[in-house]
Amino acid sequence: MHDLGPSFDALPAASGPLDVAIGQRLAAQGFCLLDADALGALCAMPADALAPALPSWDALPADAYLKDGGRYRRRRHGSFVLEPLPGGALLVQAPHRAHFQPLDYNALHGGMVRWYEPLDEAMLALPGWRALLSGLGTVFARRRGVSRWFVEAHQFRIDTTDGVGRPTPEGAHRDGVDFVAVVLAQRHAIRGGESRVFELDGARGVRFTLQQPGSAVLLDDTRVIHETTPIQPLHADEAGWRDTLVLTFRAGGFLDPPA
Repeated sequence: MHDLGPSFDALPAASGPLDVAIGQRLAAQGFCLLDADALGALCAMPADALAPALPSWDALPADAYLKDGGRYRRRRHGSFVLEPLPGGALLVQAPHRAHFQPLDYNALHGGMVRWYEPLDEAMLALPGWRALLSGLGTVFARRRGVSRWFVEAHQFRIDTTDGVGRPTPEGAHRDGVDFVAVVLAQRHAIRGGESRVFELDGARGVRFTLQQPGSAVLLDDTRVIHETTPIQPLHADEAGWRDTLVLTFRAGGFLDPPA
């Protein structure tokens, strides 16, 4: 696999003005890796901001919509409207709504109106929750010149209940939004889970594995496609899992099914 560019290593916190460096990488290659300290610095929050909510991943409901019959995915979902402002942002939680993707973006589960349980208070009450969404929304707004984002938050656990867990059973895809942030909460007793990012209209791509809790990959969904390889248990007698928080940012409104 060819590299998209020379800067696919994780951007550390000590990289000068972070918003500028992130914008440059997104402009140059359509994605940017951040270690936990860099994400924390960007969003003015601790590097371990998700740690207090880790027990909430243990209580995620099963995803009842998997078409491959698997039992390996658990999730919750929430929607927000974010308006970046000088020195901060206005964040409002939207009424709970279904998740929808057209078939053009998700050939396996697209075209379905999928209702998931809402994010619980353990997540929404995190001191860093507003800072995380606001920090990311602000840096994305500078790239796109957008004054309002429609944000969907997906709390995922992929586990090895079936022996193999598939973070992206639909394969390499776009989400139909402007930007995507995948934040690793934790990995436990697994191998695999390699992230792959490819040019939308080309053959070049990169591969890497998010290992550090709090690290993230930011994606320009209009320029790249992405996938994550299956996970398997590291030990035959021990369950394994991969916990992530996926945030999507879209201008112009949420994705809705055709009227």
